[in-house]
Amino acid sequence: MPRRRKNRTHLKGAQPSASSSDNLPKSFVIKHGQVGTSLTQLTRDIRKVMEPNTATRLKERSRNKLRDFLTMAPALRVTHLLAFTLTDIAPSMRIVRLSDGPTLSFRVERYSLVKDIIASSRHAKHLSPIESMSTPLLVLASFPPPGPTTPPHLSLVMKTFQTLFPPLAPRKLALSSARRVVLVAYNADRGTIDWRHFRIAVKPYGVSRRVRRVLQGTGTGSAAAAASGTVLDLGNERDVADYVLRAHGEGAGAGGYESAASEMSSVAEGEEDAEDVVSLAEDYVGRNNRKGQKRAVRLDEIGPRMEIRLVKITEGVPGREGAVIYHEFVKKTKAAVAVQKASHAAKEELRRARREEQERNVQRKKAALAGKTKAGDAVDATGEEGTVDGSSIAPSEEGDGGGDDDDAPWDGDEDMSEGEVSGDDDAGSGGSEGSSEEDQDPTINRREEGPKSKGNKRRRLIAY
Repeated sequence: MPRRRKNRTHLKGAQPSASSSDNLPKSFVIKHGQVGTSLTQLTRDIRKVMEPNTATRLKERSRNKLRDFLTMAPALRVTHLLAFTLTDIAPSMRIVRLSDGPTLSFRVERYSLVKDIIASSRHAKHLSPIESMSTPLLVLASFPPPGPTTPPHLSLVMKTFQTLFPPLAPRKLALSSARRVVLVAYNADRGTIDWRHFRIAVKPYGVSRRVRRVLQGTGTGSAAAAASGTVLDLGNERDVADYVLRAHGEGAGAGGYESAASEMSSVAEGEEDAEDVVSLAEDYVGRNNRKGQKRAVRLDEIGPRMEIRLVKITEGVPGREGAVIYHEFVKKTKAAVAVQKASHAAKEELRRARREEQERNVQRKKAALAGKTKAGDAVDATGEEGTVDGSSIAPSEEGDGGGDDDDAPWDGDEDMSEGEVSGDDDAGSGGSEGSSEEDQDPTINRREEGPKSKGNKRRRLIAY
């Protein structure tokens, strides 16, 4: 039976268009320099936050420099670079807007890894791979509104964090894609910025904790939770009513069951505020989360957590820095700022002049190489003396006797003498005192020179 060939090559389902995917912000989260294991793990945790529009499996090598990533990023349409390094004072994080800047430098005052958040929380939730496939929602809190009294650097910080994540379109946003939240809050008292990461949890509203466990399950329906033994266990109960209605502690009614008062206290203990209750506009992920039902929304922190302080804002990118827009610790006068701007302008002009000179040198070398190639092609076409095609033969020198036989080709039967002289030569030149010492020494290597002689048909020999 012949092997079945696959003819279906298209992808099922709605695929994002190329134009929409190209406009999404993409990022590199890297570490450079000598950093420890904690900062390395923080880099990996931040990549989890920036998914799916980041290079999760990006490998940094010790010989890689920061300019290597800056050179490679435009070809991959990367718009932002988050670089972590370790300084003498504290860890540092730089957010670089590619490819022209600006560059924001932050000092990481304090941070907590994902494993630290999970270890500190009793009911911590892990980030599932499905939740990582949706982009997080950005929430900016406690930033002063733009205005004449607002410091300009805060507006630039807000704009930078907004461009890190895709823009939010409420009318086009699918409710099931809202799975995570990134909170960036400004602390005016300390002058720092808090970075926190949450997952969105939707729970039933208006029922007690035990009823909620029956409806939803303590393991939230995940295979990992069921394998770890966190599913609801009713093995010791004769009836489900014994688990749902039996009261523990104060407020128990007759027969050990919950009364109306105890039920309301249990509900109030486990349910959220009325402000957190919403009516689902669409079907949401999870059990029994249907459209129109009331659900309580809760945020579970999954980490990482950072407290960062803005140190400096500069124009351009690392390696091509421009003027300093803002500095937390260094304040300059207007005269010093003017001198600095003039210095940066001079450096930029020198860089531009060198680039133009390099381009002119490249064009001149290309033109010279093209001229040599054309000249070589012209020589080969005309077949002048010294060419490989041999279309023209150099005229031979006239021999002793002259005549027409000088132009004739050499006899193929003739052998080249290797230092021996024929008998005719001995007869003609034997006993003469004018013979040189080189002619008498048979060990001297001799080469032919000139055309053959007409009289004795021999080759003239000279010392090599």
